[in-house]
Amino acid sequence: MPARTGKEFLERLSNSRATVHIQGETLKGGIQDHPAFRNVVQTYAELYDLQHSDAHKDVLTYTSPTTGEPVGTSFLTPKTPEDLVKRRNAFKVWADHSNGMLGRTGDYMNSSLMALASAADWFAQANPAFGENIRRYYEQVREQDLLCTHTLIPPQVNRSVAGTQQAGGKLAARIVKEDDNGVVIRGARMLATIAPFADEMLVFPSTVLRGTPEDKPYSYAFAIPNDTPGLRYIAREPLDYDRPRHDHPLASRFEESDCVVVFDDVHVPFERCFALGDAELCNGFYSQTNSVNHMTHQVVTRTTAKTEYVLGLVSLLTEAIGIEQFGHVQEDVAEIITTLETLRAFLRAAEADAELNEYGVLTPAWAPLNAARNLYPKLYQRFPAILRKLGASGLMATPTELDVNGPAAADIEAYLQSATLTGAERVKLFRLVWDTCISAFSSRQALYEYYFFGDPVRMAGAYVKSYDREPYKAKVQAFLDQHSLERS
Repeated sequence: MPARTGKEFLERLSNSRATVHIQGETLKGGIQDHPAFRNVVQTYAELYDLQHSDAHKDVLTYTSPTTGEPVGTSFLTPKTPEDLVKRRNAFKVWADHSNGMLGRTGDYMNSSLMALASAADWFAQANPAFGENIRRYYEQVREQDLLCTHTLIPPQVNRSVAGTQQAGGKLAARIVKEDDNGVVIRGARMLATIAPFADEMLVFPSTVLRGTPEDKPYSYAFAIPNDTPGLRYIAREPLDYDRPRHDHPLASRFEESDCVVVFDDVHVPFERCFALGDAELCNGFYSQTNSVNHMTHQVVTRTTAKTEYVLGLVSLLTEAIGIEQFGHVQEDVAEIITTLETLRAFLRAAEADAELNEYGVLTPAWAPLNAARNLYPKLYQRFPAILRKLGASGLMATPTELDVNGPAAADIEAYLQSATLTGAERVKLFRLVWDTCISAFSSRQALYEYYFFGDPVRMAGAYVKSYDREPYKAKVQAFLDQHSLERS
């Protein structure tokens, strides 16, 4: 099957029988029609349709090496600088479609699978079958254009002990049995975004394992269909209130569900396993395969699109109410521009300094991508703060579409107009600003960006430990030594 259309994505979803608990209901199918999911599902269908549009199909697809059919560009294994640019351009098309608000579009996990499959020999060092499994699985996802999500971390129960020790080791998802055909998984994991409407669940290694015998049941990597027996999801309260696009312009399109994942003795066949019982292999899962480089390449492209959106939004806001000329306003706008240009520079540097890895994959440079992923969680928090400050009390004077077109229409035109907009136009703009910086949807976006790659404090610690500072220490020491010689 070539790259899917939106219709094909919806048809496959209609046949899925994933078990989802949401607000007291238990769904077994019908996700595409449920009020909590139907709008974002339609947005995902639009992304698949873009793969067939005259404007984007050349960027969003390439020729499959096995079938000759067009398949998604995010599966493309980059060998040349042109390949990397094509991949980034494809990421950008999808990111622009949601103003960067969709964090788990298919290209994110596709990028990971591409890198993992390219490093099949690395998996094979533990068991030749694992290498073949990851290679075959990547081809299946590529050729069927499946939508994958993933889950990484143990439940947040007691952070004073390791995830493997929660409730005596009986909470976090773990291997409880092995039979002739595979393994059985029991327990829970957090946090799978888009799980209710994904095709596949990738269960990848968690936070760093210690390599002790106790870690063995928690050391695994595998993939299963979303409606595998025993697999169920507990979704949080939806932030799409099924309100008109006018009133909730972002939440009514881009509200991705987040779910706790429960494994109730889920059987995973061996052919779907990529690593089992090897903590050391699991700890190198992302870095040794360079999958983290390609995932972050996609993420920085998406956050660039998101920053472009915020810059456009704040510019329309300042023009609308005539505050563009004030110095403190310009300072805030300059902060957003600086963030945007910083992200663009990181992407450019990552691609310019890309190198072929040992598996022949042209890999974006890690240093600029690592800097970007450490910076953006904090930089993004400034955007809603700036919008709230500049919109001020105007963000509380935001009537709904029914008011704009109802008995209050004349008053809205008279009293809610702005320097450049009619009353109705100003309300429409301010509803968008509100959904970006005040609504429940916006709060989830801020939290999501802050923890996208995990706890920023732990990330900073890992960043410091991994960064080679010896040349800079030597430089300063040389200066000190020279100073001493000059005085002696």
